[in-house]
Amino acid sequence: MFKKHSALISIVLSIALLIPLPGMRYAAKGEEALQQHAAQSVTNDLQVGDVNIVPLQVTGPPKDRLNLIIFGDGYTANEMDKFQKDVDRNLNVQWSVEPFRSYRYYFNVYMVQTPSKDSGISCDPDDGNVRRDTVFNLEFASKCPADKLARGITYGSGGTQARTKIINENVSPTLGISSNSQNIQTLVIANTFTYGGIGGVHATTSGGSPQGPLVSLHELGHSLGNLQDEYAYYDRGVPGGQHPISEPSSIHHTRMSSEQMIEKKTKWWRWLGEESESGGIIRAADSNGYESGVYYSSNVWRPSEHSMMRHTGFYFDQVSREQMTQRITGMRNANMMPLLSTTVGEVGPNDVVWVETMHPRFHILDVSWEINGKEISDTHNSRYIKLADLNVKNGDTVKVTVKDQTEFVRDPNYLNGPRMTQTREWTVGNPLTKTSVDVKFTFSSPTSHALANNEVVFVETTNPNDRVLEVTWELNGKKILGTNNSRLLDLGKLNLPKGASQLKAIVIDPGNPNGDKDTLIWTIDNGLPTAARSLSEPLVKLTGNVEHNVYFNDFDMLLKPKDDQQGFVVGEFRLNGDGWYNYFGFPEKPDGTPFKFTHSGTNVKELTYGNLGTGGLSKATFEQTYTAKDPGGPFIPGFGTHTIEHRAIDAAGNIGKADKFKATVLPGELAKCTTTVTGKHNGGIVITKGVTCIKDANINGGVKVSKDASVVVFNSSIKGGLQTDKANLVQMFGTTVNGQTKITGTTNNVTLAGNKFNGGLILSKNNQVSANKQFGSYGPIMAGNYVNGNLSSNGNSSKVRDFGAPNTITGSISGQ
Repeated sequence: MFKKHSALISIVLSIALLIPLPGMRYAAKGEEALQQHAAQSVTNDLQVGDVNIVPLQVTGPPKDRLNLIIFGDGYTANEMDKFQKDVDRNLNVQWSVEPFRSYRYYFNVYMVQTPSKDSGISCDPDDGNVRRDTVFNLEFASKCPADKLARGITYGSGGTQARTKIINENVSPTLGISSNSQNIQTLVIANTFTYGGIGGVHATTSGGSPQGPLVSLHELGHSLGNLQDEYAYYDRGVPGGQHPISEPSSIHHTRMSSEQMIEKKTKWWRWLGEESESGGIIRAADSNGYESGVYYSSNVWRPSEHSMMRHTGFYFDQVSREQMTQRITGMRNANMMPLLSTTVGEVGPNDVVWVETMHPRFHILDVSWEINGKEISDTHNSRYIKLADLNVKNGDTVKVTVKDQTEFVRDPNYLNGPRMTQTREWTVGNPLTKTSVDVKFTFSSPTSHALANNEVVFVETTNPNDRVLEVTWELNGKKILGTNNSRLLDLGKLNLPKGASQLKAIVIDPGNPNGDKDTLIWTIDNGLPTAARSLSEPLVKLTGNVEHNVYFNDFDMLLKPKDDQQGFVVGEFRLNGDGWYNYFGFPEKPDGTPFKFTHSGTNVKELTYGNLGTGGLSKATFEQTYTAKDPGGPFIPGFGTHTIEHRAIDAAGNIGKADKFKATVLPGELAKCTTTVTGKHNGGIVITKGVTCIKDANINGGVKVSKDASVVVFNSSIKGGLQTDKANLVQMFGTTVNGQTKITGTTNNVTLAGNKFNGGLILSKNNQVSANKQFGSYGPIMAGNYVNGNLSSNGNSSKVRDFGAPNTITGSISGQ
């Protein structure tokens, strides 16, 4: 059924040269050439039945890496560029989220191009709901039409067999490992805009959906991390009911209180009380804990209010991140952190002993050496020791211990176990057979993309057993001093110039300094990405050091993540400090659609997004009707003042500086104008009926509003004061009133925001009709006003409310 594309033959041969055979190693130069060749082979001249494997990231032997194989389904031969863009977006979102950001180089990544006959996948509820002819026959349902809420993208008839055949005949020979190796993870990206995917060793996700990359991250939480869903439902829109009284087996669900958890030293007791990476404080089954999870809506608790395993878009919290980290470092089910070394056994007293560790991006594994149980001092965390310098004798033992002491993991069973600690031992005796090796780099941090400004760059070299090859580093043509012949360079400790820099590593044989050498060159990205914002037009902008807008009910935010280097740039935002959230536009909407914030969120297929109310940004829609008897208490709409931070993460992994703004969201809506007044008016205005809107006007002589009439004032100046008596509605924004303002007996709504009242303000006997039943009652709205004089508030239906935007009063305050 499938055949190798002609352009693939040389690629496969190139890769085959890199497969580690006995006594052989990858060549970093070969990898670079391979990636360049691969980039040239990403073409649109493929045909149905072709299989084209493109290595995107190769940091080590496939047997010692987690190998992510990315397929596409429903992409025609003419859509290979689209497939590659979807892959790039998917991967860069993945690399922006911990622990994938830090442990990126523990993965090899390969893209497999397999053109389909038809574009799209089968039974897509938002795309025709018809059967299509594709390579893996991905589908939303076994029979069309699929339910409109269908979200599982599964393999249809013959799809699994097609995947198995490609892995057996193409992927496995290319990687040089068995097709059923436990360190192979596949992901099929479906050519659809509809949200969906499944987990497991063979996961799927949607290529075009705004949330597609987040689906694959969530599914990797299942298949790689053995994490469970934290949903309050099994079927969308239907609460999952009460969890049984037994303690769940899930590592991130419990029915124990914090006290019980600490007493038993179980579950996430080491993280209790910490601020969660995904928002809030980490808790257990306490009165203020986070009830619901693992498909139940009550009687079970999770560590954090939000998390990647509850609502895609948030980070993994510390509990899930710890689990994911040790699963990655231990190579999934291998339960073993890879460590290459001098062959264990006897070594001679003049031999060089070496290890090659794994390489996290932002910290260095600790390497310590011992002779007969006594640690050798001042080794500078070296991966080599020269036994000739240590006066060892026959029978002595040499031991090395390699530890990953990341802050992501606190459980000593992981930290001190084989997933994060490895040792090797040798006995001094017969010398190793002298080896002749080429002077070259073998592995390295990838040269195919720019590196982050604070990551640890690594190189590995060939390893003769009688000497150590010499590695030097240069930054922008100048030698870096004091590197101690290290194979690691911590960029965070260098004073990098702004923008892009060139880093060079050179390896030579110190015994033949004029002989062969090898060189690697990287671009270092020290230019931070940005995420410029565009916001919907506010009712008024309040003064202050931070942009502060006022809206009725909702507002939109459009972010444009940008960087000076190539690659997809990830945007993020955070609502009221409650966990960073991926900016993907808006669910079910095309690229470029802004994210909408509303007081109670927007319902999209029984999930709520952009919620400013209790419970956070994303929720199950049924939770928006919760009362005091339900988990977490009653839902309260999010009228008030909110702080939104936003930032970008570039393709190199640099996190840009966060910018922020404030938004005060008020209940109500603008009255519809029946008459509009603009420009300059002398002699004042009297309003006796309808809704008069005064916009960008200059009124000399004051404004009076009679019974049942309404006034809406925008960005105007009123000299002579303002008086309303039994008006239906009074709304004022960004306006200056010189003279006394007296608003009495209003029957429906008083909303004053961002105004300046020179001459005092009287609010008396006004009735404020609540615009939101769930939120409840409130009095006249005063948000962000300046009153130069006295404020008197008496006899109103409820107290004046500022909704988190304080007013400034220079005189006395009396009444409510």
